[in-house]
Amino acid sequence: MQTQQKTDQGFINLTHIPFTVDEGIAARARIGLVVLATDHTVEYEFRQVVDIPGVAVYQSRIPNSPTITPENLRAMEPHITDRTDIILPGVPLDVVAYGCTSASMIIGEDRVFELMHAARPEAKATTPITAAFAAFRATGCQRIGILTPYSDEVNQFIRNYIESRGFEVPVFGSFNQDNDNTVACISAESMRDAALQIGRHDNVDGVFVSCTSLRLAHCVADIERVLNKPVTSSNHALIWHSLRLAGISEPIDGFGRLFHLPA
Repeated sequence: MQTQQKTDQGFINLTHIPFTVDEGIAARARIGLVVLATDHTVEYEFRQVVDIPGVAVYQSRIPNSPTITPENLRAMEPHITDRTDIILPGVPLDVVAYGCTSASMIIGEDRVFELMHAARPEAKATTPITAAFAAFRATGCQRIGILTPYSDEVNQFIRNYIESRGFEVPVFGSFNQDNDNTVACISAESMRDAALQIGRHDNVDGVFVSCTSLRLAHCVADIERVLNKPVTSSNHALIWHSLRLAGISEPIDGFGRLFHLPA
């Protein structure tokens, strides 16, 4: 019941004003996203694509080094659970996504899922490489041309990991950079040119650009028109897979063929 109090100075204090509640901004889906402390791009690309009433994305940041080495990537493992746990405490999530492609492979997808589910057992889980595999299957790609920004040591691990999951990697290209801050500033034109260079090889069914710091989502449709082949990236696939896992099935125009497909 609303009450009203009036002081000697004439100030009116209204308490217990009646209100109603609705389902909030995430009436359809809540997606939790664990972002690297050094990542410049993944949140931006999620905002570009996820403009859907009733769907909301909530982020936390995980400590990491800007220098991309297997040791530094593996060092994130002890922080995954607590970084997942601080996203909307006490409110259930539909999906949790860990936003690092190379660390998901080095730590292992199953281990990443285990660590996220320790905090959020109710949520479906994904990573960029998990999403990429789902994207390859959805688009019918078997022979994948890979583009990364990473050093040779990380690249070799990635190629072996993808091939161990039953896909072929006939063409592999890299900018060979080990600093995440530099990677985030690789120009859109450079990204497009490199993706086209890899995708033009006849023995490639589709192109995957690995690294959540690289910007590609906005130009996927354009690259696909030139190549007439499916193209995706870590963020592009992760956004699509997160939406599909959350039950958001409608097509989204402007971001290539993947966003017109089910998972």
